[in-house]
Amino acid sequence: MEPEREGTERHPRKVRKRRQAPNKLVGAAEAMKASWDLEESQPEAKKARLSTILFTDNCEVTHDQLCELLKYAVLGKSNVPKPSWCQLFHQNHLNNVVVFVLQGMSQLHFYRFYLEFGCLRKAFRHKFRLPPPSSDFLADIVGLQTKQRAGDLPKTMEGPLPSNAKATINLQNDPIIQKYGSKKVGLTRCLLTKEEMRTFHFPLQGFPECENFLLTKCNGSIADNSPLFGLDCEMCLTSKGRELTRISLVAEGGCCVMDELVKPENKILDYLTSFSGITKKILNPVTTKLKDVQRQLKALLPPDAVLVGHSLDLDLRALKMIHPYVIDTSLLYVREQGRRFKLKFLAKAILGKDIQCPDRLGHDATEDARIILELAQYFLKYGPKKIAELNLEALANHQEIQAAGQEPRNTTEILQHPNTSVLECLDSVGQKLLFLTREIDAGELASSRNCQTIKCLSNKEVLEQARVEIPLFPFSIVQFSFKAFSPILTEEMNKRMRIKWTEISTVYAGPFSKNCNLRALKRLFKSFGPVQSMTFVLETRQPHLCIQYEVLEAAQLAIESLDGILVDGTCIKVQRPVTELTLDCETLVNELEGDSENQGSIYLFGVSETFKEQLLQEPRLFLGLEAVILPKDLKNGKQKKYCFLKFKSFGSAQRALNILTGKDWKLKGRHALTPRHLHAWLRGLPPESRRPAGLRVVPPPFEQEALQTLKLDHPKIAAWRWGRKIGKLYNSLCPGTLCLILLPGTKSTHGSLSGLGLMGIKEEEESTISGLS
Repeated sequence: MEPEREGTERHPRKVRKRRQAPNKLVGAAEAMKASWDLEESQPEAKKARLSTILFTDNCEVTHDQLCELLKYAVLGKSNVPKPSWCQLFHQNHLNNVVVFVLQGMSQLHFYRFYLEFGCLRKAFRHKFRLPPPSSDFLADIVGLQTKQRAGDLPKTMEGPLPSNAKATINLQNDPIIQKYGSKKVGLTRCLLTKEEMRTFHFPLQGFPECENFLLTKCNGSIADNSPLFGLDCEMCLTSKGRELTRISLVAEGGCCVMDELVKPENKILDYLTSFSGITKKILNPVTTKLKDVQRQLKALLPPDAVLVGHSLDLDLRALKMIHPYVIDTSLLYVREQGRRFKLKFLAKAILGKDIQCPDRLGHDATEDARIILELAQYFLKYGPKKIAELNLEALANHQEIQAAGQEPRNTTEILQHPNTSVLECLDSVGQKLLFLTREIDAGELASSRNCQTIKCLSNKEVLEQARVEIPLFPFSIVQFSFKAFSPILTEEMNKRMRIKWTEISTVYAGPFSKNCNLRALKRLFKSFGPVQSMTFVLETRQPHLCIQYEVLEAAQLAIESLDGILVDGTCIKVQRPVTELTLDCETLVNELEGDSENQGSIYLFGVSETFKEQLLQEPRLFLGLEAVILPKDLKNGKQKKYCFLKFKSFGSAQRALNILTGKDWKLKGRHALTPRHLHAWLRGLPPESRRPAGLRVVPPPFEQEALQTLKLDHPKIAAWRWGRKIGKLYNSLCPGTLCLILLPGTKSTHGSLSGLGLMGIKEEEESTISGLS
């Protein structure tokens, strides 16, 4: 049997109520709570959705808080505490969790090469800062920074089942009774429906990923006396993912009708001998190919054949075949919360047989296929009530406790402990974590229990394996590694980033007459946003003004409103300084405005201290409002005269902008250009790093050479190439996938760089983007 199939959950979780809005929400949270409750009651709200109204002033999410979200995504609020920094609505409708880690990259990389990261920034609406990483970033975000508690379950469960493990139960609450009833059922009742096969990722005709799969041609009429065949496959890991190495087929009565070794088409990276029992020596003389066993299987199976397997979807995918009539014993013996019993456990608990013994090299596929068939026959013979009376849940829990040499413990209490790791949460629901990484960057996570680690030689190989493996696991971490900036280049990039944002937030205006009303001009330019400095430029024949704004939106609003107007009879030009750092500022501004995080956000200037109260009294503005962000002066704590409003959709934001900039409100505003976490980063820049606008910065010679020769290892080129590749991989994920892109940041003796996180749910992000196109 394959290691990852044991206990792997693909069963939708029980419906849980949506989390309520926390009382720390910024701005209009109290009033919004009613609208969230109303949305929760709507019948069409059946998709997982995120809301990230960050509570901290600098929008920084700690590694522990990331771990909170990942645990909640696995188990839901009935088992673990809710995330303290964001809201995950309808968690039970999540299908998968995928975390991409871009090791060696930071927030500086993202904004220094903002245009090159187009695929990622357009796909993810939610972005947040990360603190500089510790020595093992991945161990932190999955909760391995503390030692595993004594309550961890062992790698294997050995020894006989206790005779006194049964507990008094209410049969009506047993998940098997709830699904099948208490009376005996026929074979056709145990078959997976087409909808169930789709839910549990069985290969089906018409699916894009199954284009090259063969049909078994079994299309006869199914009855309760149709023949059963037990099927089990073993796989190895190749350069193209998992490929078949052995197939065993057992007919009713226990006769093995097919047992073949198969030579994979691609280069074998890992024989997975500890699970498959297959070695290089065994497979070397084999000449049988996949197409041979496909042809043989089609010839063996009668038209009404029913295939029985344990996590049978993986076997059929390895065979690259589609079969319509299946029974999956990992789903037949239903467990609480959609978890799955391991085949070894069911063999002992139901049939009293020991399989997959530790003294044997790997699994015996024929033995496993025979056990799988017997389990299905037992269920049909004795019925759901008999199975429920065995109280398999209590047996499994007792066996785990006994094998670990510990006292019985409250599972819910364990999971709700703040030091519980993501791996423990996955283990509690019978899931495994997939970890794809380069071999030299594996770290502590790679050796953790309940983690299926695939080590690769390069980022390219990690990407290839991710395409194949991610669909097979409910939780995946995919780590790419990049060469970090050198200390010299880091200092240079930091300096240029700071200068660039200063320059694109600066405007030059003029010419003005020498007798112009300076006070009126200052008042005019200050009406668009907070001004950091305003100076007269006297180098020109006629005076000009240089205005440096605190926020980019104010500078852009001044250009859009004043460029080309008449002042004292003279047509003035309002523009940014032209340097090598602002040459592409028009493109940059357009891309910022189209950033998925800024869609639905608006900037307003001229707000009073009572603005929030006035806003909540205007019901037409309140529609779709998610947050009111009111920045404060860090020195005196007073509210500034500008704010940002965040709406659920672009349409709601546009409607509010039209009203708030109209004659009744008389505010200045436009669509937002900068996310909140970026404000916090820019606000922390040391003043000495800024230079007078227009001063030339010469790139280091080695960077000029790299750009001229388009070297693929240059960070600008790497950002473009890998941003596109990961974006394509994200687009291939199934709907309902919670996806995080993490740039962990860097930490060294030369200094630290903060990280950046991007987050979204696949279907949610697609609908957001398509609605704006």
